[in-house]
Order: sequence, then structure tokens, then C-alpha cells
Amino acid sequence: MKNMNSKLKKVAIIVLVLILVLIGSFYIYTLDYYRADDYVIEAYSSNVNVKSEDNMTIFYPDKDADKGIGLIFYPGGKVEAIAYAPLLQNISNNGITCVLVEMPLNLAVFDINAADKVYSAIPDIDQWYLAGHSLGGAMASSYVDKNADKLDGLILLGAYPIDDADIPTLAIYGSEDEGLDITKLEHTENKFEIAGGNHAYFGDYGEQKGDGTASIAREEQQEKTVEMIINFIKTY
Repeated sequence: MKNMNSKLKKVAIIVLVLILVLIGSFYIYTLDYYRADDYVIEAYSSNVNVKSEDNMTIFYPDKDADKGIGLIFYPGGKVEAIAYAPLLQNISNNGITCVLVEMPLNLAVFDINAADKVYSAIPDIDQWYLAGHSLGGAMASSYVDKNADKLDGLILLGAYPIDDADIPTLAIYGSEDEGLDITKLEHTENKFEIAGGNHAYFGDYGEQKGDGTASIAREEQQEKTVEMIINFIKTY
């Protein structure tokens, strides 16, 4: 019996050590993420139309341009959320209130239902759209699967839907995105390829490992993205 107890203790210690190693390895993994370019943080820290609260950054349009429409954005995996500020600011300039959600450990998989806390924070919005980049897009799609009644549309950037959404869906991707399996967009009716665009240029966080080389400027890719999103919102 003593030998059995001793063996069980050794097994328990080994299992505990393995668990701690896995936790430590995962934590180290999350520390290696794509940080927003310095100019992004400097530009939006003093913008009077940008407010940060409860792990959300809200981009308010000018009052005279406000359309009463909101867009919630899930950032890409291991990307600092504020890296999407330029894109969302440009959307907001078109009268759309944009809400950038900061994800735990920069991974949307840990807060798929993040959109739930946004609706009550801005109760004056009449229409809501959910958007996401890369992993954020996949998790946005997962959220829509059970919450389609709360939203008017889904927007995917460099991402594909996990399931067929019950709401209008727009997918935008760059022709040089080497990480996206575009065959998984074959059932998405509204999809657009940005010639010369890549995966990373939807945000401002530098280049991304495994991505293709863009032949257009980051600003051009984002301008085209904003144009397509605004047209989609007008249509749906």
C-alpha cells in the first residue's frame, strides 16, 4: 500500500509539473504579440472623439454626422487592439460609432461574447454590425451563430465564417494574403478581393509572419476596406 501511495504521489507531482510547464509556455506565447505602431498610440491618445472605458475604445462620429449605427470590432489574434484605430476612425468619419473591444491576452477566443457588454454601453444605437479581423473575424462569426437577432450584419476581414451566418455577411481579403483559405468563402455572397493587399494591412502593426508582401500601401488597403464596409452598411 505504501509503495502504491508513493507511486501515486510521484505521478501527481509529474502531472502538476507538466501542467505548470504548459501554463508557463502559454503565458510566454501570449507575451509575443504584434504591437501597434507608435504613431497610432500617439495620434489617438488625444482625440476628443475617442473614449476608452471597460476594455473598450469607442470612436464617436461628429454629432451632426451621427447615423445612429454602431460597429463592434474584434481584433486579430495576438494583435494589440489599438492597432485598428486608423481603420475604425475612418469608418467613424462616415457617421458610424465604432467600438474596438480589447480581448484577454489579445485572443478573441477568450471572450467570444464581448459584444454583449457593448449594447448597453451605447443604448442610442439603432443598428449594430459586428466585424473582426483574422481570428477576431472567426470569433465574431461564432458569436453571430447564437446572436443573429442582435445584429444587422457581419463583416470579416482576412477571415471566413465558421458557420453559415443567418445575417448579411461581407468578407474582404487581400490578394496577397497567403494565410487565408479563400475556398472557405465560396458560400459567402458578398466577398471582395483587394488587389495587392495582404493580411496585416487591415491594421497598423507592421508586417506579419507568414503573410504575403503587399504591392499597395497600407493606407490604400484601408481606404478600400472602409469604402466597401460603408457600401455594405448602406445596402443592409
